[in-house]
Amino acid sequence: MILEMKVPSPGESIKEVEIATWLVKDGDYVEKDQAIAEVDSDKATLELPAEASGIITLKAEEGDAVAVGAVVCHIDTDGKPSAPKGGTTTEAVEKVTEVKKEEIKVAPVVVQAPASYASGTPSPAARKILDEKNIQPSDIIGTGKDGRITKDDAVNAVPSMGTPTGGSRGSERTKLSMLRRKVAERLVAAKNDTAMLTTFNEVNMTPINTLRNEYKDAFKAKHGGIGLGYMSFFTKAVTRALALFPDVNSMMDGDYKIAYDFCDISIAVSGPKGLMVPVVRNAENLTFRGIEADIKRLAIKARDGQITVDDMTGGTFTITNGGVFGSMLSTPIINPPQSGILGMHNIIERPIAVNGKVEIHPMMYVALSYDHRIIDGRESVGFLVAVKEALENPLELLCDNNPKKAFEL
Repeated sequence: MILEMKVPSPGESIKEVEIATWLVKDGDYVEKDQAIAEVDSDKATLELPAEASGIITLKAEEGDAVAVGAVVCHIDTDGKPSAPKGGTTTEAVEKVTEVKKEEIKVAPVVVQAPASYASGTPSPAARKILDEKNIQPSDIIGTGKDGRITKDDAVNAVPSMGTPTGGSRGSERTKLSMLRRKVAERLVAAKNDTAMLTTFNEVNMTPINTLRNEYKDAFKAKHGGIGLGYMSFFTKAVTRALALFPDVNSMMDGDYKIAYDFCDISIAVSGPKGLMVPVVRNAENLTFRGIEADIKRLAIKARDGQITVDDMTGGTFTITNGGVFGSMLSTPIINPPQSGILGMHNIIERPIAVNGKVEIHPMMYVALSYDHRIIDGRESVGFLVAVKEALENPLELLCDNNPKKAFEL
């Protein structure tokens, strides 16, 4: 029986997908539920599993845009896997191992006479000159006896500057995936359709580091290997600040403002197919353990290419951490239709003034990009200051002066 495999719907708003990669070849035998292709939508890359076992016939090429519900391949369920060519596996192994001794030939070893010890060796005066010019003796052909590098050779030597035509000058033209094209489209729209501004501040990470160093081992042991990272502190600081400045947790819809009484926090992560932004739902109600567990779950799904459209739909505010890649400072782009995004950066020890004295502390720059159409300067700056206050006083503002209870230890 010939089974027609059609493109399933990845989500309500998705009308077509693109065949990113076929994982099988035309005429292959496939098992039921075996991944046979990776398909790109404008929101995620998903695997297409075989609906039955049999011989597959491909009906679309890699790079083709295919409508949801269209046939992409046929599976002949009456087909059987073919036997290895040349007989059974045992027979093939026996044939490979039947090697006649007379067919084994040993290549003769050719020993070249050693070059003269003087070949390529600079004289003491020549070596001094080469060192001053930062030229390696191996880059010079000596004109002295037996190839020795003379003083004149060193004086006349010119450091290699390369040539304009040296090296490869190739190029490659590849089509962007549907997901990457959609990301590009959204980023350009965010720049063109919003009045985006960015405000900055810095955070002393010493209080958070002190808490993490004291409780992270117990936290990990108590909660089945889940780590106590920075992201849970930042997420809780953000949800607290959003409650204080609700305009940051709202978005434009034409001439209207939509305000939310919940915090669905989008967490920007880098996956194998590029940037993905899964959502931690109702983060305002989650504990440190709940936030860390959900972020870990979503990060694993993104890494393994198993993230779904539902995982990335919605979100009222975004957090992105360029610090994991070494970024010191940046202006993150708003994730539309949201109105704000918080950028984290790397932690660097810097001297700062504390009570009139200079001290060394681990410091992080933070940036808030926001849509000035809906968020004024008072709200944006106040929001970022509230985030800073919570991060610099986590014991009181995030743990209610009871870290063991907050960390569920």
